[in-house]
Amino acid sequence: MDNSDHYYLSKEEPIQGCILALKEIIMQQDNEVVHAIKWGIPSFSFRGKNFCFISIDKKTKWPYLLFHEGLLLQHPELEQKDRKLMKSFSMNPNEDLPLETIELLINSALDLYKSGQVKTKK
Repeated sequence: MDNSDHYYLSKEEPIQGCILALKEIIMQQDNEVVHAIKWGIPSFSFRGKNFCFISIDKKTKWPYLLFHEGLLLQHPELEQKDRKLMKSFSMNPNEDLPLETIELLINSALDLYKSGQVKTKK
């Protein structure tokens, strides 16, 4: 079991199933997406630049996607909270994942990097 597996498998259901599904959804959006555990949470990069993370809210215990360049993303369900650059999208782990919204947000974030609006390392 590697560090990545340990992170996911250390969580209880329904969180575990939710974050494993999120990981798969993110990885399926583009073959250049790379997964790693950074800062103790799942991190996803594209062409050498972090673009999103999976984290769990300490109060609600709900998983959320945190978009590194979220300030550039416009969607009514994204929350900025007290962050300067990032925005998040929370999900209730006891409900079906909003697959269409998740894919839209991930692809919108990736488009920022593909278009050159956000510079990549490659």
